[in-house]
Amino acid sequence: MRHTVPLQTGLEPFPGYRLRRLLGYGSFAEVWEAEAADGTLCALKFLPAEREQATPSELRSLQAIRQLLHPNLLRIDRVWCHLGYIVIAMERADGTLADLNATSRTETGCVIIPEHACLLLSQAAAALDFLNARQHHVEGKTVSIQHCDVKPSNLMLFGETVKLADFGLAALMSGPVVPHRPSGTPEYAAPEVFRGRLSRFSDQFALAVSYCELRGGRLPFDPPPRTFHPDYFHPPPNLSMLSAVERPIVARALAIAAEERWPSCVEFIDRVARLFL
Repeated sequence: MRHTVPLQTGLEPFPGYRLRRLLGYGSFAEVWEAEAADGTLCALKFLPAEREQATPSELRSLQAIRQLLHPNLLRIDRVWCHLGYIVIAMERADGTLADLNATSRTETGCVIIPEHACLLLSQAAAALDFLNARQHHVEGKTVSIQHCDVKPSNLMLFGETVKLADFGLAALMSGPVVPHRPSGTPEYAAPEVFRGRLSRFSDQFALAVSYCELRGGRLPFDPPPRTFHPDYFHPPPNLSMLSAVERPIVARALAIAAEERWPSCVEFIDRVARLFL
């Protein structure tokens, strides 16, 4: 069993990649800025390979997504194991929608206006619909992909372009509803996730929660348990942070029953965007 070693500036975890500085970290991962052999900057994400969540299915999902091409999916250049980590080399973004939200509130005291929120999230919606469509060929099967952790901090900014990132929890689906171990961030997770299932509309629920946060500065629900409990039931969403015309559209995307949500993420965001044309 290989144990992880501390990461530090100057370390070369793969020939041609040298760590420059820590960009951020979460419960399980660290993300570092690195300089590639040609002098360009990239981001390296380090996931401890021994943690419980590091499974063959996770690596299979990462490798599958690495092969996909879409303008709103973060490009993954390489995945390898080194020093006890799974290392993911990817594009270096300017920031995240979570950063933009925090900056907007700090510098202007205002939330992101609906037109801008829709412009940004329409790109995320396009990426999600691309993943969620059952059209991807993996190991001889045609599957759809649920991201399973949609939230503002996983939506990266490149100027005004948004790219969906962080595919470590992505799940391959061979049907509209499949059993799946609860995973992701509970505050954004759809009700069916708490019951140990994924639906083809689970990512849409998380996108709607993200919309509420960007538009109103808070989530539409009180915080759920920090871990997934199958007996937790979502209360009705509090959408008072939104205008009256936005609420029914967002409420549908937050429906408890997955099949009652919008047919696609793009249609959901498009319906909101039409209000402000």
